Amino acid sequence: MPRRPRRRGAPPPPPGGGGGGPPPPRGGAAPPPPRLADIAAQSGVSEATVSRVLNGKAGVAGATRHKVLAALDVLGYERPVRLKRRSAGLVGLVVPELTNPIFPAFAQVVEQVLAGHGYTPVLCTQMPGGATEDELVEQLVERGVAGIVFLSGLHADASADPARYARLSARGVPYVLINGYNEHIDANFVSPDDRAAARMAVRHLVELGHERIGLAIGPTRYVPSRRKAEGFAAELYELLGIERADAERFIRPTLFGVEGGHAAADILLREGCTGIVCASDLMALGVIRAVRARGLEVPDDVSVVGFDDSPLIAFTSPPLSTVRQPVQAMATAAVGALLEEIEGNPVQRTEFVFQPELVVRGSTAQPPGREPQVLS
Repeated sequence: MPRRPRRRGAPPPPPGGGGGGPPPPRGGAAPPPPRLADIAAQSGVSEATVSRVLNGKAGVAGATRHKVLAALDVLGYERPVRLKRRSAGLVGLVVPELTNPIFPAFAQVVEQVLAGHGYTPVLCTQMPGGATEDELVEQLVERGVAGIVFLSGLHADASADPARYARLSARGVPYVLINGYNEHIDANFVSPDDRAAARMAVRHLVELGHERIGLAIGPTRYVPSRRKAEGFAAELYELLGIERADAERFIRPTLFGVEGGHAAADILLREGCTGIVCASDLMALGVIRAVRARGLEVPDDVSVVGFDDSPLIAFTSPPLSTVRQPVQAMATAAVGALLEEIEGNPVQRTEFVFQPELVVRGSTAQPPGREPQVLS
């Protein structure tokens, strides 16, 4: 079949009809150029502003420019060559695993904020039998990263040697630590208020009429687990008068994940608990599985509260009541603190604590034969 002559002055089509934009219409015609109106609507700015960004003009705020570029990406258009900037450097992100959906949620925000400041994120994931945190850090340092973000790493493990972070500082590598505080590490920490999270979950269950409440947490060598246990016991004492020594029987350290939640629930249900607070949403799903295995129902017989408010957790059956980690705010603050270190303007090294939020859905209700309570 003979080739159709190309119009004089028209640019040649990209190889394979690609180019990163929307798929070409049927018949092989080239995709239409981006419409200013579409990009303006997607980014929430004026067409004039979109035009200035696409033409590389000055006078546009960085956040606004980022909105326009994000709109281009969402709509499937390739960015103009003039807008493709060089990376300001690599920043490592070390996470323990990706099977728990809260970790990808954190990673996504961290990567978005880093990219908005011109840095290229490098995601490093630990897994059983794979590289350790120390090995991943060594690889990142060898590649000349500008800094590292640690999410729920060894800094959260009270049994781990904190000297590894001092050695990293001595090598001139800035870093920030999310979820888990250690007073022996001179760095910036970003954490949710784990004590407050446990307290608000207990208060919610007591207000519904529950008096026998259990806690499923991870191993107590982890700082977030210890803090949740402290908040849980304090609220039981304040609201129900249960002494700390008596509260211990309702605190079940276990493995993180669905299986750990199931194992903890087996014990707590034998103790007669009608409400169970969990250290993660995945553990809460394990608790629900254990409840149903006994022929009981959630929330008719047992109420369950999770922690994290992971993506899609609102669509479980029943929708899970949980305590939400402020992922967006925490990740943004962590990157901000790290970039200040990288740029030579370090903020005061401390722990930045963010307040969680109780999200009530369908997995909690008043227990059979009990009336809700009004607490002061």
